[in-house]
Amino acid sequence: QVQLVESGGGLVQAGGSLRLSCAASGRTFRTYDVGWFRQAPGKDREFVAVISWTGSITYSTDLVKGRFTISRDNGMKTVYLQMNSLKPEDTAVYYCAADQYGSDRATNPHVYNYWGQGTQVTVSS
Repeated sequence: QVQLVESGGGLVQAGGSLRLSCAASGRTFRTYDVGWFRQAPGKDREFVAVISWTGSITYSTDLVKGRFTISRDNGMKTVYLQMNSLKPEDTAVYYCAADQYGSDRATNPHVYNYWGQGTQVTVSS
């Protein structure tokens, strides 16, 4: 069993930065791929980025490429999402999720087995 807890959200002005953290419990977390998703009011949950269990492979949506960076520290059982040059359209609740089976459909939220409770990110213009 894995439990995920996000932190680091908040209110920031456009152009600012935030670093989200996803802290995990459970010995097998280091073998799970981890993704970040976001959901704005009235919209579907949207893929943001994913990192493989080794940390060697990352992929992100074009909407955040060049601005967001996903990384992980398996020793600390934590995955990070560094968000720079934030825009008002980045405003959403951000969730991290763990994929136990290493699906090749990492952008699909349904392949993830475990989810955190979310952290709010608000970017003002």
